[in-house]
Amino acid sequence: MYKAIARNKRNTVFIMVLFVLLVAAIGFAVNLIWGDPLGTGDWTVTIATMIGVGIYVVIQYFAGSSQALAMSGARQIQKADNPRLYRVVENLAITKGLPMPKVYIVDDPSPNAFATGRKPELASVAATTGLLDMMTDSELEGVMAHEMGHVENYDIRLNTIVFALVVAIGFIVDILMRMMWFGGGRRSNNNNGGNPIMLIVGLAALVLSPIIAALIQAAISRQREYLADATGAMTTRHPEALASALEKLGQYGKPLQKQNSTMAHMWFGDPSKPGVMDRLFGTHPPIGDRVKRLLGNATRF
Repeated sequence: MYKAIARNKRNTVFIMVLFVLLVAAIGFAVNLIWGDPLGTGDWTVTIATMIGVGIYVVIQYFAGSSQALAMSGARQIQKADNPRLYRVVENLAITKGLPMPKVYIVDDPSPNAFATGRKPELASVAATTGLLDMMTDSELEGVMAHEMGHVENYDIRLNTIVFALVVAIGFIVDILMRMMWFGGGRRSNNNNGGNPIMLIVGLAALVLSPIIAALIQAAISRQREYLADATGAMTTRHPEALASALEKLGQYGKPLQKQNSTMAHMWFGDPSKPGVMDRLFGTHPPIGDRVKRLLGNATRF
């Protein structure tokens, strides 16, 4: 487990490098359309893009947790507001020797939960009203143990960074595309001589950047979910309860009423409605695979 946590911290640096390269590619794509980086060159847009995204990500790193809670519509509770949920989280924190996180409830009939924060001392966990209504006590404990596993494994830090970077890339691509359509063409014709190859390459890079970011987001999340499942099962010593909760989530089959793709990887289960591209872009492993792993290793837990 400690090796997994250390690996997760190293992955944070690796992911940062990947996204920096992706941001640089976005800026370079705009230069292909607006400038001539292969000649005398004007790297202003590339540099400005990287600096702007860098500043944005630093801000999001500190504000991302609050933003995720706001985007989900979560409201903070105290023990008197919902003793059942609060006590489950409190007992798990004591069991794991972790600081007590802030507890939130999301008013949504879809059963789900998530954890966020930069570190265990600043962690928050949230559960939907649907989860509270649908799950037995042992199933609820299993789900929240999974979320506390994300806290223990420092997945919340990685998730916050990924959340910030995915939002930043989508935001900057949207701005640059608007700038290009509302004035980039004239500059492209002046600087690049209207080179169609550069235009196509630049446009392709801008279009593909959010897709690549989503693929990175999905790849990171899938492995972290398996680890959090294992951590939760080891905490409660009741993998069958977590497996049962996952099966109920799969049977419900409806997406969250209020969702955002940029924070999809934070949820206990995929908050979106499964589609044709679910296997490729899904931020979570298939529920059947997660259940199979839990039950297949029940004796080890």
